[in-house]
Parts: sequence; structure tokens; C-alpha cells
Amino acid sequence: MQPQQPQQPYQGPPVPPQMPQPMYNQPGTPMGYNPAPMQKPKKEFNFLIIPLVVFILLTLGSAGFGYWAFSERNTYKFQTDRVVEKAVEIAVTEAETKKDNEFLEEEKKPLKSYQGPSSFGTVKFSYPKTWSAQVSDDGKATSNTPVDGYLHPNYIPTQNDTNSFALRIQVVASSYDSELKKFDADIKQGKTKVLPYRAQQIPDVLGSRVEGQLDNKHRGVMILIPLRDKTLKVWTEADQFVKDFDTNILPSLTFVP
Repeated sequence: MQPQQPQQPYQGPPVPPQMPQPMYNQPGTPMGYNPAPMQKPKKEFNFLIIPLVVFILLTLGSAGFGYWAFSERNTYKFQTDRVVEKAVEIAVTEAETKKDNEFLEEEKKPLKSYQGPSSFGTVKFSYPKTWSAQVSDDGKATSNTPVDGYLHPNYIPTQNDTNSFALRIQVVASSYDSELKKFDADIKQGKTKVLPYRAQQIPDVLGSRVEGQLDNKHRGVMILIPLRDKTLKVWTEADQFVKDFDTNILPSLTFVP
């Protein structure tokens, strides 16, 4: 009796052998031909883009520069027009002011004259005819100010410390040295300066020209001249009348020493 063979587990019905799958080619290609998969063609760089980009940039740059230049030109033109208008306005104003000044100067002519009493030096000078004069020169020997005058354009304002007169004239009974000494404090403080002065008509007599602070209320120019035992004082109390003072008053000033 033969030994029994071990039984194999059941594996189901036999599987038929796999047949190779047919290869289906595109029409017109031989059987079995398997071409490589198609690849997208590479895009070549178009070098014509570079000049196009450059052209666009240049066009934009030119347009921007043109706009900037146009704006600058308009701004410059506006500013130039304003400068020209201002210059014309200033020129017209200056011309009108010059005409007004010339008219005023002509209105002052012919000059009028004042002459004081002989007992107090026969002081004489000329002044604009548009000025009014008020002079006390009665010659009282006991008076400390035998000659005291006020002159001003148009009319004589109130005689007080606040009003500034175009011209003042005095013959005072005090000495020249004592009158000049009154300015020592202002000279030391630099408020006033004193220069030697000789009248054009009487150059032999040496006096002083005081410029700056004349007193607590007034600035101007004063001429001090020794006149015998007295002092001749001629002055203006406002800077605006210094031109008249130097042009009309002083050149015509005379006296008998």
C-alpha cells in the first residue's frame, strides 16, 4: 500500500494564459511603432521687443520732459511777468514821487528872508516861502533869549515839547562854551556828535555843528556860533528838514560878529 500524498489546497479553476494586448497604431504607421510623446516646441525670444520697449520708454520720457519744461516755462513766465509788473509799479511810483518832490521844491521858491536887529548881530538867513515864521526879536536887553524864532511849513504849530519844528533860531545871553557843554553827557553816551563849523558867509568865526540827540524830545542838527558875549543857535528838530536846513538855511546864514 502506497503512502498517501498530502492534499494540496484548492486553488480554483486554472487561469487561462494572458494574451499580449494588440498595439494599435495611428493610421499610416506600422504595427508595433510606438513614437515618443510629442513635446511642445520651445518659444524663441523675440529680440524686436527690446527696441520697442526702448522706444516706449523714450516716448514716455520725452513726454514727461516736455510737460516739465512746459510747466517750468509757464512758472518762469509768470514770475518774470510779476517781476516786470513790480518794477514798472516801482518806477511809476518813483517817477510820481520825484515829480511831487520837484514840485514841492519849486513851490519853495523864491525864498523869503529874515533879518534880526543889529543890536543882536543882525542875524540874517533865507527860508522857503511855503514856511511860516514867528520870531520874537524885540531886543530887550534883560531877556535871556532876545531873539527867539519858530519856522515851519504852512503854519506854526503849538509851541510845546512834543512838536518838532522845521527851524528854530535863538540868540541866547549865555556863552558859547556853556551852551556847548550841555551836550557833554550825550556825546559821552554816543547819542550826539559835534563837528567844527564855519558859516559860508562868515568863515572867520569857528562854531560847532551838533548832530543827533538835541534834547530829551528831539533829534536833528544844531549850529552853535559865538556871537559877541552871546551865542547864536540855529537848528532843525526833525530829520526830514535837514535837507532844507543844509540847502537853504545855512548857505544863506550871515551875522555881524
